[in-house]
Amino acid sequence: MELLGKSKEELRAFCVALGEPAYRGGQLYHALYAERKFDLARITNLPAALRERLSKEARITLPEVKQRFASADGSVRYLFGLSAEVERLPAKPAAVEAVFMPSEGRQTICISTQAGCAVDCHFCLTAQLGLIRNLTAGEIVAQVLLPLEEHKSQLAPPFEAQGKQTNIVLMGQGEPLLNFEPVMAAVGIMLDPEGLGISPKHVTLSTSGIVPGIERLAQEKIRPKLAISLNASNDEQRDVLMPINKKYPLAALMEACKNYPLRTWEHLTFEYVMLGGVNDSAEDARRVARMLAPLKSVKVNLIPWNPGELPYRESSPEQIEEFRQILVDRGVPAFVRYSRGRDVMAACGQLALLNISNASGDLLPQQPSGIDG
Repeated sequence: MELLGKSKEELRAFCVALGEPAYRGGQLYHALYAERKFDLARITNLPAALRERLSKEARITLPEVKQRFASADGSVRYLFGLSAEVERLPAKPAAVEAVFMPSEGRQTICISTQAGCAVDCHFCLTAQLGLIRNLTAGEIVAQVLLPLEEHKSQLAPPFEAQGKQTNIVLMGQGEPLLNFEPVMAAVGIMLDPEGLGISPKHVTLSTSGIVPGIERLAQEKIRPKLAISLNASNDEQRDVLMPINKKYPLAALMEACKNYPLRTWEHLTFEYVMLGGVNDSAEDARRVARMLAPLKSVKVNLIPWNPGELPYRESSPEQIEEFRQILVDRGVPAFVRYSRGRDVMAACGQLALLNISNASGDLLPQQPSGIDG
């Protein structure tokens, strides 16, 4: 049995099935997530006989760090190799990326929920991979555990040093709401005070607008904050940029957002990638303001497009500021969010399994099928 990604209840049940007291499962849970112990031999509060039995009947499978790409801004892009031995999934080796972004007062970890992505947003390099496979809950939560463990000298247990907080954003490869159960299992571990212990205020899930998934997420008692990747001001524009809009057009998406139950401290975030000459006009801004006007408690993050081998260009700073000011003048809070790690292809929309040659600076695609080779 794979232990990583299992809930406290699942680990308790597993221990009971082994003839052990249920509380041993709670000890395993605490060791995995709060203490970040990934070697059963190190969990010394378990009896030696149980550790020996677990070593034969269970495993803790971590992604392999194949490469690290360090940005000049301090961010680190991780290229993880994933095991082909995945429970209940096709035996398919894969690769995935996560990004650790330290800054004054906090650190943010951007994690992936699928290897590749099936949504096919045309301005995003990840879309060129297609969907390789869904990730398990263990593979998702490991993308948080491994960077935290690697950078633990900068952090006090479990996550804070000198007032720092840890933010988790599910904004890497993949569409989280198309891998709902494993994503929510991983999020449950992140938000559990006895697991990773991260506040719901500091975990954000970003979706391209999967309406049934948004409606399902709304029913969850324990859930992250929600961000919507909007990127267009009308259906015609969004159909081209984000083909998923043909299945879940803006009217349906806005209705789901209108019905989404916000907590007292919460707002809906809309992400808008600024594409020069495509979606960044003053009229686009006015349409976005009208679209969002019926919604309660929203904000818009304007994200300058991050370059890649795609037929788009960045909006000018002047155009971005005009767009932002139009939204603000119409009562829509709007902020410009520059991505971290652009120099190592770690920024928003750039996660496409690229190797970077330090000698020449050339970008070379890392084929997913060969990641374990």
